[in-house]
Amino acid sequence: MAKPRARDLGLDVPGTPGPHNAITDVPGVLVGHETIVRGDGPLVTGQGPVRTGVTAILPRGFEDEPTPVWAGTYDLNGNGEMTGTHWIADGGYLVGPVCITNTHSVGIVHHAAIRWMLKTYARQFHTSHLWGMPVVGETYDGLLNDINGLHVTEAHALAALDSAAGGPVAEGNVGGGTGMIAYEFKGGTGTASRRLAIAGTGYTMGALVQANHGRREWLNVFGVPVGRHLPLDRPPAVDKELGSIIVVLATDIPMLPHQLQRVARRAALGVGRGGTPGGNSSGDIFLAFSTANRMALPQLGQALLSMDFVNDERFDAIYLAAVEAVEEAVINAMLAAETTPMLRPAGHVCPAIDHDALVAIMRRHGRCG
Repeated sequence: MAKPRARDLGLDVPGTPGPHNAITDVPGVLVGHETIVRGDGPLVTGQGPVRTGVTAILPRGFEDEPTPVWAGTYDLNGNGEMTGTHWIADGGYLVGPVCITNTHSVGIVHHAAIRWMLKTYARQFHTSHLWGMPVVGETYDGLLNDINGLHVTEAHALAALDSAAGGPVAEGNVGGGTGMIAYEFKGGTGTASRRLAIAGTGYTMGALVQANHGRREWLNVFGVPVGRHLPLDRPPAVDKELGSIIVVLATDIPMLPHQLQRVARRAALGVGRGGTPGGNSSGDIFLAFSTANRMALPQLGQALLSMDFVNDERFDAIYLAAVEAVEEAVINAMLAAETTPMLRPAGHVCPAIDHDALVAIMRRHGRCG
């Protein structure tokens, strides 16, 4: 059964989405999840309970050619990890999948992504001297998951990669977002998209977030200070922001890498619209990539190359699309999430946001139909 999203509840959401209001509205982009939910009761390290997983984004789907996508990154707060970003900063592109998981599972997911690339691009790795450098981001799920038990395996990551598909994207307690918390409500995976036109041609900006950040009193929903009006049922000993957020922006708009870096920065504004200032313990790391300007790997390409790109003076609409998509993706993650028992501190739950209470608050502020 489909879970209601922000637009389904009648919230006054700005912008025009694509057909699925998801990152998969960008042609060729696929998303897969592997969700691991196992066990109940008190925490026993190595045994559970387990509430975690892996989310995989394939910028060029299951194509068997290792074709770059041009990319840029931005770190709002660096208390976290996203592999491959040093090369994106220097080379301006990435090849292969983008995966998101929990903090302690980056290594095994990176290993699995390499294995997936070796299989998917077997001919090129056999005939050419290539290297694989996939992108793997993380946020911390140790309040809801036995994170020190290292339950994510290579098989889980490969399952997420192999299950990637287009169309609607599952949200909330799924994939890498399974054990995440946002604004002291249950958070997780969320997505949204925006349609825009440049010089008469239609394009898409899509966002996917792993939302695990913020404090209750900070929460704003499309301009309404919702957090001030909801019960502050904060678990004891949770006295500061403990989470992070990964944002992946995808588009088919032709851009140069330095322009994508600027788009990645705008993810910070989309996250900030939700109310967070970006806490000290928060790893807020953002990636933007474009599927336009298809060309061969530089190692296999010709000496002189050319690229199409949008004039910088036309970027205001692009920036707005990125900000709006990120803002909505965070709210969609929270609306899809389900109440989950907490392991630290034990005996409490991380509640899902109350849809009826949210709608009532938004209606009082004139932001709900």
